[in-house]
Amino acid sequence: MPKEVKWAISFLAGGALLWLGWRFYIVLVGLHVIVCLVLMGVILLQSGEAADLAGAFGGSGSQTAFGPRGASNLLSRATTWCAVMFMFTSMALAVHVRTMGGGGAGRSILEQFSKPAPKSAAPAPINPSQIPPPSAPAPAQPTPAPAK
Repeated sequence: MPKEVKWAISFLAGGALLWLGWRFYIVLVGLHVIVCLVLMGVILLQSGEAADLAGAFGGSGSQTAFGPRGASNLLSRATTWCAVMFMFTSMALAVHVRTMGGGGAGRSILEQFSKPAPKSAAPAPINPSQIPPPSAPAPAQPTPAPAK
C-alpha cells in the first residue's frame, strides 16, 4: 500500500476521532490525554541525534549540514503522527471550550475574570475631628558606631 494512502487513512481515523470528540467532550479530552502520553513515550524512546561516541566530542560522523539522516523508522513516524494529533486535539479543545462554554467573545482570560474597580464620583472629604491623635513618639534609635 502506498504511503500516501496510509497517511490518508490515519488522517481520516484522526478526523473521525476528533468529530466523535466534538460530539462527546469527554472523548476529546480522553483522546488528548492518550495522545499526550503516547507522544511523551515515543519521544523518550528515541535515541538522540548524536548518541554515539563521536557525538560526545561534538562530531556527528557526517559532513552534511544537519548531521547524518537515516531512514525514518517507526518511532519517528509515530512522533510525527502524535504531534499532528496533539496539535489538532489542542485546537479542537480550545475552539470547543470557547464556543460551547460561552468563552467571552474574543476576550482574554484575564479580562474575563478581573473585576473592574468600582466607579465613585469623588472621594469623601476627611473631617479633621475623625483623624485619631498620634500615639506617643517612638524612642530615639541609637546611632550605630562607625566601623573602624
